[in-house]
Amino acid sequence: AGLGGIGLDTSREIVKSGPKDLVILDRIENPAAIAELKAINPKVTVTFYPYDVTVPLAETTKLLTTVFAQLKTVDLLINGAGILDDHQIERTIAVNFTGLVNTTTAILEFWDKRKGGPGGVIANICSVTGFNAIYQVPVYSASKAAVVSFTSSLAKLAPITGVTAYSINPGITKTTLVHKFNSWLDVEPRVAELLDEHPTQTTLQCAQNFVKAIEANQNGAIWKLDLGRLDPVNWTK
Repeated sequence: AGLGGIGLDTSREIVKSGPKDLVILDRIENPAAIAELKAINPKVTVTFYPYDVTVPLAETTKLLTTVFAQLKTVDLLINGAGILDDHQIERTIAVNFTGLVNTTTAILEFWDKRKGGPGGVIANICSVTGFNAIYQVPVYSASKAAVVSFTSSLAKLAPITGVTAYSINPGITKTTLVHKFNSWLDVEPRVAELLDEHPTQTTLQCAQNFVKAIEANQNGAIWKLDLGRLDPVNWTK
């Protein structure tokens, strides 16, 4: 989701850093945001395609065929769609976990060095809840733990596939995601307010550190983006 919360600020920072192309795939079109991104750095070609990560794998592959035909080369995939609502169990798993796995699986068609592909880099936006659950939202937290684990496996598969990966794990960030959300079975109706009592960071701080992590390009890194800092996390087995 390149046009919401952390995604939009990250897109702004990426455009400033000056790649040749930025392709945004998002469920909701936001022409004003796209126009703003184009204006930040006219040297960068910004393109938008509507995309819902919950579509079947074949549909994702079809869209990526279009994107690769347009760009010829794609260096980096950022998987950034996410929802936080533990009333919507199936949708949480579909967006936060299944969607990310499917998008990754689809791009391997184009990147896998076993198929003559050039390789590539995947940055998965996970969450600090992936290794330190907000237990009142166990479905969300577990979906994030799943993608942290999936990303670590991808990184270890890089010698086979040619595709490297790392995870971006924001802490509590001031986004619409955390203003109000539902706990599982309403075990804690005040979960959003309780979270807001913790020190947080802005989406801009998060985005700036995200770009630093992209520049570091470290296969297997588990980056924690919290309190305006960027720190590597040592995963303990």
